[in-house]
Amino acid sequence: MAKTVTRSGGSGTVSPGLLASLDPLLREWLPRQRWFAGKGRPVTGFSLVAATELLPAGARLGLYHLVLRAHQPDTHGDRYQLLIGVREALPPRLAPALIGHVSRGALAGRTVYDALYDTRPAELLLEALRSRARIGSLRCEGDPAQEIRPGLVPRLMTAEQSNSSVVYGDTFILKLFRRVAPGVNPDLELPLALAREGCPRVPAPTAWLEMDPEDGTGEPYVLGVLQPYVQGATDGWELALRELAKGEDFGAEARALGRATAEVHGALARALPTVTLGPAQIRPMVEGMAVRLETAAQAVPALRPYAPALRTAFTALADLAAEGRTWTAQRVHGDLHLGQCLRAPSGQWSLIDFEGEPARPPAERRMPQPAVRDVAGMLRSFDYAAHAGERPAPGWAHACRSAFCSGYAEAAGRDPRTDPVLLRAFETDKAVYEVVYEARHRPDWLPVPLSAVERLAAPELP
Repeated sequence: MAKTVTRSGGSGTVSPGLLASLDPLLREWLPRQRWFAGKGRPVTGFSLVAATELLPAGARLGLYHLVLRAHQPDTHGDRYQLLIGVREALPPRLAPALIGHVSRGALAGRTVYDALYDTRPAELLLEALRSRARIGSLRCEGDPAQEIRPGLVPRLMTAEQSNSSVVYGDTFILKLFRRVAPGVNPDLELPLALAREGCPRVPAPTAWLEMDPEDGTGEPYVLGVLQPYVQGATDGWELALRELAKGEDFGAEARALGRATAEVHGALARALPTVTLGPAQIRPMVEGMAVRLETAAQAVPALRPYAPALRTAFTALADLAAEGRTWTAQRVHGDLHLGQCLRAPSGQWSLIDFEGEPARPPAERRMPQPAVRDVAGMLRSFDYAAHAGERPAPGWAHACRSAFCSGYAEAAGRDPRTDPVLLRAFETDKAVYEVVYEARHRPDWLPVPLSAVERLAAPELP
């Protein structure tokens, strides 16, 4: 049956043939995946953090759960979670999942593939979560008050980015984290805290998958979270683009989304500690923003002419703090945009994906932040939607931004626009991040954040 081996400090020894079989194929396949973080740098090798055999590789269908470290120049090596299926040959329906045909090592002569595309492995994952199974170093935990029915039919969601998700019978959705690290994952931590607070804006976790650390000490890895699936929901990005294409006003939805965001912020502030930010706390925050700006300007030449004016957004915030101004910081979403919001057929908005910006270190993602950081992210998202169609619609974006802030004020009792210095600093920091991202991954989109950079660098903001 299932067995677990770990590379160091564990209960056994990894067969050298397993990684030797997969290494040449993974070097080609892994960098092509949307969720691979190390694009632009060659993979020089792999080391195995943990391997769990879920189904024997010698059977008609073999299945391995792997956590491996990808070694690249100038990095410490990110760790990735893979579910590797092993077959003699792939049926046509699994062609998109192909990793490759193994020519050497323990799996020589077999075909390996991303098993999340396959029904049987996906069913096995749900059954493990349903039964709260423990398989080697893998542990399934959950909310005993929520029942998971057996026999739900799985389907992989293909429009994924930094993670992978499987929907089970329109009842649950399982998100498996691809890039993993030991320690608390905010995508489990924050929804659990919101569930305890009774906040209806975020689906409460039903079950989750963890892995014990490889050396037997330290914190476990959070590998995946199962939550109720909001059937018939439309994500905010799709809805905004659809309404924009029809020439429909999106103000009412933006206002409702502002209220939902403020309700989540209020619940997080009640559920988890808040802190006061004074000069000693604002200074390193501003310095971090300035460093990111300088790094971005070096990487993207088109940003350089605007850098001096953008820097004033950060110095203005530091000056306010030096004069004695303080702000409240709390746990926030950390990467809020239209694609992280779901509108149910009832009209109810929900917020999802609390993992934070994937490029930031896990500890930084869990730090308390001013709630306006999420507001700035959503304002930038309206700008993106307005530029996604055939013709830019800056007036549409401006109306949505205003409606969102008004809705936020209705629920929170304070309008983010009444603190323009703080809002400008965070929106500028977000736009700088977007410039670097688009330059690396989607050059055709680079004009979108650059147009925001031009606006934010202007002496008088509209």
